[in-house]
Order: sequence, then C-alpha cells, then structure tokens
Amino acid sequence: MIKPEYIILHHSLTKDSGTVSWQAIREYHKQVLGWDDVGYHFGIEYIGRNNHRAKVLRKNHYEILTGRMMDKRGAHCRGMNGKSIGICLVGNFDLKKPPFEMWMLSLKLVRSLCKIFNIPIKNVKGHREFADYKTCPGISFSLGKFRDQL
Repeated sequence: MIKPEYIILHHSLTKDSGTVSWQAIREYHKQVLGWDDVGYHFGIEYIGRNNHRAKVLRKNHYEILTGRMMDKRGAHCRGMNGKSIGICLVGNFDLKKPPFEMWMLSLKLVRSLCKIFNIPIKNVKGHREFADYKTCPGISFSLGKFRDQL
C-alpha cells in the first residue's frame, strides 16, 4: 500500500446481529466476490452476549476489528483503494444514527490513523463522496459533524 492519503468510511448496510457479523462480511468478500480478504482495513462492531468472547468478558461493547493488513491495498472504493484506509461500521446507518459508543470509538480510531499517517481531517471521507450510488457511511451519519469532532 502506498502511504494513505485518505480515510474512507463505510457502513455494512446490514443489521448488526451482535454476534460478530465481521466474519460474515469477510467470507462474503472472499467466497462470493473472490477477493483475497475482506475489502476494509478495519471494522467497528457491537459485540453482544450471544458471542462466546463477550460471554467471557461479560460485557457488551463496541470493538475495532482488523481487516486487511495495512501494507495491503484495500478493496473498498473504486479509484481510491491504493491511497486510502477503509473502515466499515457494521450496521445500517441509512435507517438510524450510529450508536454513541460506536461514534466515539470511530472518532478514536480515525484520530489515531490521521495522526500516524499524517492524514488531514478534510481527507476523512464517506464512500458516498466517491460513488453517487452509495450512501456510506449512511444517510443518518453526519460526515460534517464527524469531521468537526475530529
């Protein structure tokens, strides 16, 4: 991967099952689309009580999940894959705003990546800013507010 210049936010456009849908997304990208791995570098998902690991922790929470390694080109935004980091928020944010805890964890991850890779806040984008047919990271996700809070 070339030094990333952008961070591109997505949503899975699926209902978060609370049982780690991230693996299902990875399997879809690999088995159905024929890719080497999930297209995103990171995912953020609610980990609920139905998940074995969450039972051990005895706490429901949001978690940052690893996708493609950072030295690998993404497969999340046509024309931008070689110069961007892709982050997928698991859920459908066309229907409702992302939960507060997910929003805050997303800010934390994006702030860290901006700092590490010296990415300007103006280069934190939604997939919809590159593809008219996409709503990512969701109609109810305010990109302006997100960038302001960074």
